[in-house]
Amino acid sequence: MTGPEFDTEFCHQLDELLHWRRDVRHFRTDAISDELIQSLLKKAMMAPSVGFSQPWRWVVVNSEDGRAAVRREFEKCNIEALQGYSGEIAGRYSKLKLSGLAEAPVQVAVFVNTRSSTGRGLGQQTMPETRIWSVVVAIHTLWLAARAVGLGLGWVSILNPGSMESLLEVPPDWRFLAYLCIGWPDGECEIPLLERAGWEAKLANEEVVFYR
Repeated sequence: MTGPEFDTEFCHQLDELLHWRRDVRHFRTDAISDELIQSLLKKAMMAPSVGFSQPWRWVVVNSEDGRAAVRREFEKCNIEALQGYSGEIAGRYSKLKLSGLAEAPVQVAVFVNTRSSTGRGLGQQTMPETRIWSVVVAIHTLWLAARAVGLGLGWVSILNPGSMESLLEVPPDWRFLAYLCIGWPDGECEIPLLERAGWEAKLANEEVVFYR
C-alpha cells in the first residue's frame, strides 16, 4: 500500500491555510450545524497523541447558564490580569478584545484526562506532560480544519482552570486546558490581531531558530 502524494497546488494551499489561520475574536452570530461541528471534532481527533492515549475531552457548552458562568469567570480573571500591567501597557491591554464569548455560536471547553489508562502510559514515564501537548496538537488541528471551511476559532485562556472544572462539573481527573469560541468571522485580515493592535511584533527566524 502506498500513501497519497500531495502536489504543488496542495502544498501552496496548505501554505495559505497556515498563513491565514487567525485567533478570531470578532464573530457573526449565524448558527453552525451540529453536523459540521461534529465533523470538525472528528478531524481534530485525527491528531497524534503520546502512546495513542487520546487524552482529549471536549465539552460543548450550549446552555445559556453555562455560557453566562464562563463570561463571568472571564470578566473576573480579565480584571485581575489587567492589574498585572501598568502605564501605557495597561492602557493597551484594556482596549484589546480578548474573547468572542458574547457572539460565538459554538463554544467548546477542552480538557485533558490525566489518569486514563488508554495507551498504557507509553511515552509518558519521563514526560507525563506529553498528554497535555497531545491535546494542544488536537486543538491546533481543529483550528486548521475550521479555517479550511471558513470558520474562525478563538482560544480564551483568561480563565481559572479550577473554576472551569467546577462550573462545568467534569470528572476530577480532567484538567482544563482551553475554552474555544467558534463561528463565522466578522471580517478577515492576514495580520494577527495582537500585531495589528501594537501589542507585539512577530519574531524573526534568527531569534527563535538555533543550531548546535
